[in-house]
Amino acid sequence: FKLNKNLFIFRFSFSLYQISFTELHHEYRLGISTISGFVEQVCELIWKKLRDICMPQPSKENWLNIANGFETHANFPNCLGAVDGKHIRLIKSIESGSLYYNYKHYFSVVLLAICDSNYLFISVDTGAFGKNSDSSIFKDFLFYKKLINNSLNIPDPKPISSIDPEPMAYVIVGDEAFGLLENIMRPYGEII
Repeated sequence: FKLNKNLFIFRFSFSLYQISFTELHHEYRLGISTISGFVEQVCELIWKKLRDICMPQPSKENWLNIANGFETHANFPNCLGAVDGKHIRLIKSIESGSLYYNYKHYFSVVLLAICDSNYLFISVDTGAFGKNSDSSIFKDFLFYKKLINNSLNIPDPKPISSIDPEPMAYVIVGDEAFGLLENIMRPYGEII
């Protein structure tokens, strides 16, 4: 089948009418795995075409606006985003083994996202196995690699108050799962 037929099946049958793969299977006499492959191809094409429009890499000016949002809404200066992972529940596939089985005792894929102070995505990574930890997924995330290579246009450190003129780096805040870096902040460990 050509991609145009795939697009037709996806656009009109799946997205408009929100019908199941099983219903598409009966209507078009195609295998469910074939339909699944079509949907995956079309979703990937849509993402490639719209990624830079819907979720472009922020410029220094964008980062400063995001930081201003965190300072205004959360009284948190020099914050560029909040990162966390979310397990999205799956129905176990026969072939999946334990890759998708997570510590919460169900099958999942992980959505890892960095959001601004308005809960809008700045960057996302989807599809990691449920067994993987947030920190290991983050280290494989393109955003992390750009962060380590200093290619994210992050503004230079600046003081957070007039009382202390020492410049402080702009940071992304995460939970205990994430390691400390110059631009990653997490809660302090428990004091014993």
